[in-house]
Order: sequence, then C-alpha cells, then structure tokens
Amino acid sequence: MKRNMKQWVTDYINAPAKKGMPILSFPGIQLIGHTVEELVRSGELQAQCMKAIADRFDTGVAFSLMDLSVEAEAFGAPVHYSEDEVPTVHGTLINDEDEAEALKVPKVGDGRTGECVEGIRRACELITDRPVLAGIIGPYSLAGRLLDMTEIMILCYEEPEMVESVLEKATEFLIEYAKAFKEAGANGVCMAEPAAGLLSPNLIDEFSTPYVQKIREAVEDENFVVMYHNCGNITPLMQNISDIDAVAYSVGNAIDIEEALKVIPADKMIIGNIDPAGTIRNGNPETVYKETTDLLERCGKYPNFVIASGCDIPPVSPMENIEAFFDAVRDFYNK
Repeated sequence: MKRNMKQWVTDYINAPAKKGMPILSFPGIQLIGHTVEELVRSGELQAQCMKAIADRFDTGVAFSLMDLSVEAEAFGAPVHYSEDEVPTVHGTLINDEDEAEALKVPKVGDGRTGECVEGIRRACELITDRPVLAGIIGPYSLAGRLLDMTEIMILCYEEPEMVESVLEKATEFLIEYAKAFKEAGANGVCMAEPAAGLLSPNLIDEFSTPYVQKIREAVEDENFVVMYHNCGNITPLMQNISDIDAVAYSVGNAIDIEEALKVIPADKMIIGNIDPAGTIRNGNPETVYKETTDLLERCGKYPNFVIASGCDIPPVSPMENIEAFFDAVRDFYNK
C-alpha cells in the first residue's frame, strides 16, 4: 500500500508507544510448513511467510528475507543451500583484474531475483496494515561476496581500481533491483551492508558510503525509503554512517546502541539491537523478556529509538522466545 514514508518515520518517532521492528521473516517457515531452501526459491512462499509473520506478530513493519546470497548468485557466485539455514556464498567468483573487467551486470530476474521481486509484489497485496520493506545487500558487502571477504580488504589497499570496478557494477545492479521492488509496491528497502563495518573510517568513505548514497539517491522519495543496516562493530564509524543521511538505521548487537543514538540525528529512526542468535535463537523466554525490557528502559528515553533485533532472526528460533520479545514491548509501553 502506498504511503508517505518520510511522514511515517516522523510520526513513528513522535509516537509515545512504538511497535517492535525485529528483522523477522525466516522463522515464518515454522508457520507455513516449508524448508528454508523451498522458501528462498519461491516468491509465493516468501509472501506467505511474511503474511504468516504479520498475522502472528504485531510488528511495526513487514521485513522480507535477509538473504545476502541472492544478488551474488545473480552475478554467478556459487551458493550453498540448506533446509534450515540461510543460503551462503561459497567460493570466489572474481580472481583478478581481467575477471573484474569482464564481469557482466545481471538483469533483474536473473537467478532468484525475479522470485524475490514477485514475493514482494504478492506480499504487498497480502499485507496492507503496515509498511513492507524488501531486502537488498549493500554494495561493498556484495563486492566482498564476489571477490572474497578477506581478499577485498587487501585489494582496497593494493588494487583499489579493481575493487571500484566491481563496486560500480554492483551499484548499477542494486539500483535496478531496488527500483524493481519499488515498482512491485514495496515502501522501501532495508539495505544490509555489514561487511562495511570491517573498514576503517577512511576506507568506508571510499568504498562503501558513496555507493550507498548513490543507490539511495536513485530510488528514494517520499513514498520509498532506504533503511541502512549494519550489524558490525560500527562504533568507530558512527559519524561516517551518519553521513549516509538515511531516514532509518538498523544496528546490530556488536555495539551499544546508545552510542548510535548519541551521534545519529534525532530525526532519524534507529532500530535494534537484541542479539538475534545468542538471545532470541538460543535463549529462553525469560532472558528474552528481560533483555528486551532492560534495553527499552535504558534507550526508550530517545524518541527515535525503536526496539528490534540486531540482525535477521534465525529460521529455527523458538516461537515462544519471539513472543516473549513482543510481550516485553507491549508491557513496557502499557505501563
């Protein structure tokens, strides 16, 4: 459903009570009775999964799958699938400058990208009571999956032109991919750029931020926003990330989220950052409830803070733990 998302962010910040926004999609396999592998290959199942989550939990937004292998696979990278784990990229696609130059930019629809777009189109038909955010990878994180995560760090120093060549192609594709989600009816995208959290302030300014901004500027308008997600240890990069000027940020549990709230402007939404694996996946309802309540009590004084998970909640996370998160949010705001 079309809505003014810039106004929605402002209204959410000003609201005295806020719904939680965990990055919650994959656990929906438990509700619809399918495997992760079946889910990631089918747009219809992705929409059913998002709808099942929206029906079960009173979330602030409906997030699509955070599957960071989709775009790399469209470029030709090999991907490993599993019944109960999120797909991962295996192996290196680009080994030298010649291969970087020869790299072809895929079309939206290549690999599984067409299914993901169709999944959002269908989800937007099924979910109309809250914004729907599609998921895309960030440019540096995509380049790292094509060049190898360790290798790209070295190449940033030794062969920066090669990295920039891959980044330009990644950015070109991501702009078109985001536009396809926009056309499909999404209210925005959540851009996952975790690999940039490994960079120094100078390197993130060179190899991530300009490309993120280029994507954001190409697709964002009052009805479509880019939420920037980085679940790395971004404390030393906070000012650099603030310079992206996104309307909303999602930060991981590797940092104290209050550090982000002190740096990023008060008119920007900041969501996070309960540990999705250690707490929600491997904890129990009591620990989830306590940690969620504790974080709300500490950071609820910041109007632009919205409680969420620090990253994507794993597929087989216990439903009672997820329910405990929402119980804590409800109880806190009903006090």
